[in-house]
Amino acid sequence: MAKLYVRNINQKLIERVLEPRRFIQVLYGPRQVGKTTAIKQVLNEIDLSSQYVSADQPTMRDEAWLEEQWEIGRLKAKENKSAVLVFDEIQKVSNWSEVVKRLWDEDTFDNLSLRVVLLGSSQLLMQKGLTESLAGRFELIRAGHWSFSECQEYFGWDLDTFIYYGGYPGAAPLIKEPERWVRYIQDSLIETTISRDILLMTRVDKPALLRRLFYLGCEYSGQVLSYQKMLGQLQEAGNTTTLAHYLELLSGAGFVTGLCKFSGKAVRRRGSSPKLQVFNTALITAQSQLSFEEAKNAGAFWGRLVESAVGAHLLNVSLNKNIELFYWRQGDKEVDFVIRSGKKLIAIEVKSNRVKGALSGMTAFSKAFSPQHKLLVGKGGIPIDEFLKSELSEWLT
Repeated sequence: MAKLYVRNINQKLIERVLEPRRFIQVLYGPRQVGKTTAIKQVLNEIDLSSQYVSADQPTMRDEAWLEEQWEIGRLKAKENKSAVLVFDEIQKVSNWSEVVKRLWDEDTFDNLSLRVVLLGSSQLLMQKGLTESLAGRFELIRAGHWSFSECQEYFGWDLDTFIYYGGYPGAAPLIKEPERWVRYIQDSLIETTISRDILLMTRVDKPALLRRLFYLGCEYSGQVLSYQKMLGQLQEAGNTTTLAHYLELLSGAGFVTGLCKFSGKAVRRRGSSPKLQVFNTALITAQSQLSFEEAKNAGAFWGRLVESAVGAHLLNVSLNKNIELFYWRQGDKEVDFVIRSGKKLIAIEVKSNRVKGALSGMTAFSKAFSPQHKLLVGKGGIPIDEFLKSELSEWLT
């Protein structure tokens, strides 16, 4: 666990768990970013009786299992005047949110001090259950992908290492054995997430199409691609609505998302062609068949990795701080990233080795929207390593 990362997550969890029983605490985020490790460390640090269980098993857990584990938590709370009950991968329990609502409300009525923490890796399924059944009863804590600062602090990585390996902590000890690292990313992370967190838990009529879309999203990360062009690349005579839904599922899993084009009108933003963006550059390099040294010497590929690393950083910061992230393009002019926080706009251009098809549009964007800040990241501007260590707060205040 990266010290800075764990300290921040742990401290927030400790503060909330030790509060008088008010809300269900929900810790959610992609697989392999340290949620389980964080909660186990918290349980070891606090002076409260606890019960930790996981629903992440080959066979689906059911409502009866959830109720049985809750009863164990109740017994510990009665014996010790208070206790903590943790459910990991809660979204894999059928009808979990309705059961949790009923049991939580029973304990509230009985004034039982059982603090409950729910962990989940499927954002879409978690949000559905929380909003439909548990409204007003929960607080969210998001565990995002590891940042450059965290990987540098704990693993001693330099910038190039982070850009190539992406920062999945479980894979970090394997980077000196490239084949094992690739297999870990492909098998333990990519395949497990798609097969167990998406296909097993969500109705997907065309699983092969979803898988191909994931690989396409990694291949074209940093590029604007219309849904029609995606269908052409995927050799699929399908529905663009289906494709948009599948991209939303991949985004909820922390894999690939589609950034909207910035516009003054929300309707136009929703109807724009998405700019594909990975959450973690390891998803690109693990499939590239290029070694670390080969990737660094491949100018266009390395430039795309650098831009994707900057985009992934902005994406994770925006999700943690409730900031909106866009791109902008008008004709042959483009701005790589646009951040909006309230009425404040930041336009960001990334200077990498990749030759872009569209011209820099910073001047045109500035005339149209008057951003508060215009940032150049890379050669001639803010160094990449410094930017990846920032959280944009200095530009937004």
